[in-house]
Amino acid sequence: MTPQHHFMPRRVRAVLGPTNTGKTHYALERLLAHESGIIGFPLRLLARENYERMVRIKGSRHVALITGEEKIVPPEARWFSCTTEAMPLTRRVEFVAVDEIQLSSDPDRGHVFTDRLLNARGNVETLFLGAETIRPLLQRLVPGIEIDTRPRLSSLIHTGHTKLSRLPARSAIVAFSAAEVYAIAEIIRRRRGGCALIMGQLSPRTRNAQVELYQNKDVDYLVATDAIGMGLNMDVNHVALASLTKFDGSSLRPLTAQECAQIAGRAGRGMKDGTFGTTGEARPMSDALVDAIEAHRFDPVERVSWRNAALDFGSPAALLNSLNAAPPKRGLVAGRPASDVLTLESLSGEAEIRDAARGKKATSLLWDVCQIPDFRKLGDDSHVRLCHRLFLHLLNDGGIPPQWFDSHISGFSRLEGDIDTLMHRLTGIRVCAYVAARTDWSDRAIHWQERTREVEDLLSDALHERLTARFVDRRATSLLRRLDHEGSRDLLSAVTREGQVIVEGHSVGTIEGFTLKPDQEDTLPEKKLMLRAGRRALLHEIPRRVQALVASPDDAFSLDTANGHLAWEDAVIARLTRGAAILSPSIQILGGEFADTKQRDLVQERLTTFVQTRIRTVLAPLYALAAQPRASAPLRGVVHRLMESGGVAPLMPREPGIHGTQDLAHFRRLGILLCSHGLFMPALLKPAAMGLRARLVAVWSGVSLPTIDATQVVLAVSPDVGRQSMKDPAPVSRGLEALGWMRAGTIWLRLDRAEKLSGDLHRLTRRGACPVPSDLASRYALPKAQLAEILPDFGVRLRPTVPLPPNQFGPPAPPMLVASRPQRASVRKTHRGNRPHATATQPEGPFAVLARLSARPN
Repeated sequence: MTPQHHFMPRRVRAVLGPTNTGKTHYALERLLAHESGIIGFPLRLLARENYERMVRIKGSRHVALITGEEKIVPPEARWFSCTTEAMPLTRRVEFVAVDEIQLSSDPDRGHVFTDRLLNARGNVETLFLGAETIRPLLQRLVPGIEIDTRPRLSSLIHTGHTKLSRLPARSAIVAFSAAEVYAIAEIIRRRRGGCALIMGQLSPRTRNAQVELYQNKDVDYLVATDAIGMGLNMDVNHVALASLTKFDGSSLRPLTAQECAQIAGRAGRGMKDGTFGTTGEARPMSDALVDAIEAHRFDPVERVSWRNAALDFGSPAALLNSLNAAPPKRGLVAGRPASDVLTLESLSGEAEIRDAARGKKATSLLWDVCQIPDFRKLGDDSHVRLCHRLFLHLLNDGGIPPQWFDSHISGFSRLEGDIDTLMHRLTGIRVCAYVAARTDWSDRAIHWQERTREVEDLLSDALHERLTARFVDRRATSLLRRLDHEGSRDLLSAVTREGQVIVEGHSVGTIEGFTLKPDQEDTLPEKKLMLRAGRRALLHEIPRRVQALVASPDDAFSLDTANGHLAWEDAVIARLTRGAAILSPSIQILGGEFADTKQRDLVQERLTTFVQTRIRTVLAPLYALAAQPRASAPLRGVVHRLMESGGVAPLMPREPGIHGTQDLAHFRRLGILLCSHGLFMPALLKPAAMGLRARLVAVWSGVSLPTIDATQVVLAVSPDVGRQSMKDPAPVSRGLEALGWMRAGTIWLRLDRAEKLSGDLHRLTRRGACPVPSDLASRYALPKAQLAEILPDFGVRLRPTVPLPPNQFGPPAPPMLVASRPQRASVRKTHRGNRPHATATQPEGPFAVLARLSARPN
């Protein structure tokens, strides 16, 4: 420093204005124009960023970095980049600058900025940078200050509320908690391929890596906390606030207009205009707020936070009293108790600390320890316990033992774990770095500084990798950018033999049938964007597949009767829906990237042919009946009803079209049985036919049917397949009857088995009561305990065992089967036994009409 500088008048100036006015750039120019200087920044990230800029200009020998965790001070250092709290004010320099001086009004950190405003001075020039809102207080608190106001170089334009999925490229989305940042970043990854993350908790190395990811355009979106508002300069075109409220440490409060403007001002750099708005769950901004941000008009700061800097180190109690002294001037107010004061209060309440902290030296040491930042913010007393141990080490041992450093650094040096775990370890290593940066606290301070810096770098790299792996899909980002900006250029695309869709060397998914399934759908952007990418390949592949399907034999298709799905070469492509008739279901194509309806129609026609062939094959006995030559009128009526109902037709009362023994015998020879519950064909009750008919009935009627094991006589309708009865069959009874089951008591029996049981029972009881055969229940897989409630539905009742009188001896009378009622009027015996059939006593009914028409002479 030349002697004449001591006689130059100290000049105190302020450069005020909104963001993007070039204030910081101007301050660095002024700093480096002097022979020495110090500049203070509100964030460690900013101090590191500008330190690197100064090194590029002046060289590492002459530039120093001082933050709470880092101290890089070469012997020939002349220019210092610092955090505001770490500014070395005892060093005499020509130039001093403080950035974001309006933070003096912050209730938590403001007292530090206020102290610099009142007490930090350069020998030649002092410069304060900040918002226009601080002007009245600057003029009051610093008489004679020169104020230069700078306009913003570009305009800020409000664009309203925008959905996250519609945000333009080069957007920054700002949230106010780590949980919100992660949630939004996950949405952006899915919708637009990925994003970079900026949070105050990140180390400079991780932050720089994330910024580089964004600046290099590996991603087009940035998700950040409001730390982005403090001078972080990036190529952002649009800023979207995901919330208009924030938790300030004590309560949830609305953002001020100045805070919104500070954040929104990150949009647009240099002469390029920027836009701002809201997104996500944030409500739209009010007109008054929008006008204030666009015009940069805000309420002036009326007071700033202050804390006494003239401290009394006589004792911990005296120190606390001096810290809590009342502000001496109008416009100065006490802020919220800071972490260091709260820690001091806690430690002062401990007898061990009060006994140890006697005298100015010990009390001053206690205050230095209490100023260790609580980076971890665990919400318990762990930070107080840490300060307690360190104070006693320094007081009793003269320094912090190597074992403390080694154990803590080793504990935080592990690289496994998720994002939150790594961030927690980073905050822990920052505490170690702060302690190591105090060179008077350890004999090997340089060694521990190198160790903590090495571990922080390793953790930072690991955290960057985790963030990138979780929130960035480079493949999707690159592909979507090409689609958005180079849509007119031909994209190279193809479908491999295995069905993998490749576009510009990137795999976007696999085609299954006629539908593109994106790879790892939960980690890719929306399906429709992937379809855009693969459209050129699919335009050639889909027609080829359509032709292949049309030419495929029937064994290439399958029908799942459990759900009605149709598959081609094991890929589900369609399902059955209600058609014109129960045996003629319609086909609904599921999805498909068809270029036109003609392709879809060809697929639908081929599947319809397959389904009809399958129905005709499985239900062949029914279709054989329909093809009978010279069928009689009764037979044609029966076949029509069986076809119309899918194989089982309910018996209409007193059908006059069925003429006794001759018709019944003819029907039986053709495989048709008539019982009191309806017309049916036993061949259609076999497993394959039953399964297909169950699906056709369900599709036709809309009734959800239980799974039917047609190999069993009794239907298991309960979710517990071991049960053979159901409490309430009403929801499915209509469908079960249509399939060929009848209800007896609480049991459902297949009609052919019910018919056989009916015949056996009537044969046993036609000459009177008879004993119950011992194997009757097991023969029909009936629960023996429920036999008595089933029999009345077959015109038989069970007479229980009658015990002998006390004066008689011998076996009791066995349970007996007794006919409970005569044959119904509409049913009579045939010469073949108890085979019931309808009589021809009434003139109504469709069969009667058919009979009269066939008997009418020409």
